[in-house]
Amino acid sequence: MGSLDAARLQEDRELLERSGTAERVAAILRQRITEGDFPPGTRLSEPAISAALGVSRNTLRESFQLLAHERLAVHQLNRGVFVRELTAEDIADLYAVRRIVECGALRRAAERPSLDLSPVSQALSDGQSAAATSDWRAVGTASIHFHQALADLAGSHRVTETMRQVLAETRLVFVFTENTRAFFEPYLNRHARILKQLERARFTDAAEALDTYLRDAETQLLAAHARTDP
Repeated sequence: MGSLDAARLQEDRELLERSGTAERVAAILRQRITEGDFPPGTRLSEPAISAALGVSRNTLRESFQLLAHERLAVHQLNRGVFVRELTAEDIADLYAVRRIVECGALRRAAERPSLDLSPVSQALSDGQSAAATSDWRAVGTASIHFHQALADLAGSHRVTETMRQVLAETRLVFVFTENTRAFFEPYLNRHARILKQLERARFTDAAEALDTYLRDAETQLLAAHARTDP
């Protein structure tokens, strides 16, 4: 066994610590994107975020690289880092992935001995409460939480992490809806029907309803994107 270089080990340790911090910062920014606080096209200011989170510029840049790898941010030369704006092709691909993962998660859920549907129910309740006050942005956030809860029913860490990234990207698509009642309210009713099917252990019906739901949402969002595309 070769000798261990103490100085090199210290460098490795510092790199690991810095990387861990960068991942945590990326998780915070990803959550802010998911919650709709940073819409597409938002410039992610290094000085402001670095000061707010108490991290170095180098750490923040590493977190930006992680977000860029997840297709949530993009670096523009001499301008900085911006929250990514999605194309029509992005939307179509995103919803193809969602149909595969989310509907598959419900089919997997049917094979599990027990399920906790309370996160699904809570997300629905949050959406309904937000709708009652016409807070449609909050309804959009509750919708993201609802779909994450559906994916979590698979009981797979990999599915959960995949959906966390995919749903963060999905939030970037909501900009085309302008957070309106016309878009979100009908889907709240569909959430309620999907939950009811799950409560009755009708997983195939729930998966089919979800597939139709996602196809309809994709069609609406692509049409909205086309209207805003110069």
